[in-house]
Amino acid sequence: MQNIAVIGAGYVGLVTAAALAETGNRVLCVDSDTEKIRKLRKGSVPIYEPGLDKIILKNKKLKRLLFSTSIKEATVSAQIIFICVGTPSRQDGSADLSAVQKVSQEIARNIREYKVIVEKSTVPAETGEKIKRTIEMNNPGGVSFDVVSNPEFLREGSAMQDAFHPDRIVLGVASERAEKIMRQLYKPFKAPIVATSINTAELIKHACNSFLATKISFINAIANVCEKIDADVEKVALAMGLDTRIGKEFLRPGIGFGGSCFPKDVDAFIHLAAQKGYDFELLKAARKINQERKDVFIKKIEEALWIIKDKTISVLGLSFKPDTDDIRSSVAIDIVRLLLGAGAKVKVYDPKAMERAKSLLKGATFCDNPYEAVRKSDCMAILTEWQEFKELDLKKIKKILRQPVIIDGRNMFDPQQMRAMGFVYKSIGRSGK
Repeated sequence: MQNIAVIGAGYVGLVTAAALAETGNRVLCVDSDTEKIRKLRKGSVPIYEPGLDKIILKNKKLKRLLFSTSIKEATVSAQIIFICVGTPSRQDGSADLSAVQKVSQEIARNIREYKVIVEKSTVPAETGEKIKRTIEMNNPGGVSFDVVSNPEFLREGSAMQDAFHPDRIVLGVASERAEKIMRQLYKPFKAPIVATSINTAELIKHACNSFLATKISFINAIANVCEKIDADVEKVALAMGLDTRIGKEFLRPGIGFGGSCFPKDVDAFIHLAAQKGYDFELLKAARKINQERKDVFIKKIEEALWIIKDKTISVLGLSFKPDTDDIRSSVAIDIVRLLLGAGAKVKVYDPKAMERAKSLLKGATFCDNPYEAVRKSDCMAILTEWQEFKELDLKKIKKILRQPVIIDGRNMFDPQQMRAMGFVYKSIGRSGK
């Protein structure tokens, strides 16, 4: 058992803290949000992630997982300190690292013995060097420490599975001592470990997310071509995915990628490359294709309804993907805003993201279930592929819609079946558009 501190009780911080506690460590999770910590101490988990609440409650009872607002307490009590604070995008696309710097300064002021300080937040290359310099400048006692880069590869909706069964664990280290400590910590996870320099580890995270984002944009570009020549993008994607050199993951056409990672990481990688004198045109193209997906979807609604103004449109799905309540950089949120801006009356429903979305979607009507949202609407738009939507009673949907129009941004239904039922059905990159 090791004493661990996790600074930041957001998505990455809570999942990391829960996984490390579950493997037998004593973990202190720290956040400056006193209300969030109060709720966590009472057993209320502030985010929705399947399985996370059970693991947190279990380890709270076992006193392996504790919560605090004190970075000082965390620094004094732990040998390994994970930095899991937010690194949002600035206007120019660069990552805002002010929270990382602030935490590093606070850690430095309270170090009294050797510590391993792990950057878990997604950061651009060379951030580890800045953390090291910050701690050295703010620790006049000169206590020894090591900085480690240990990027996370968690997929929202399956984060606990990813945490306990990672494809690989990346460790950016500068000393054998730090590498040995981190290898011991991750021994229970039984995953391949890639040990490398800190800069390389930081770059790996951006390279992975940017590649996956590019893959999504590529299949969406193929979907555009398929619609122009009446081909089926899903068959194209199936055949591509069966090629072992390509693989089937992230070849799902739709309304584009969103969430807290891909848009931010693509922007940050483009900015980093530009700073170093490289114009990353490939990533710029991927970003441009993704931004255009919203307009493509709105155009499909216009083609079906002609005029959007004063029409009632029901939107199913607000989170950026299913099995999460996360609406950060959600394309669905952007599309609802575009519809409201065009004068539509928008009714929305999402199984988990409603509360988070209310402050962002002034003017939308929030409904208790999908049927309430669809009733007397001129069009039903599907923006997130929740399982609940796959199981809708389509005969009932057809009866309660004012017009039998479905615009499916996630290709959840079979086009031929939908048209046989009498729907005007538009999806992404498939026959009949």
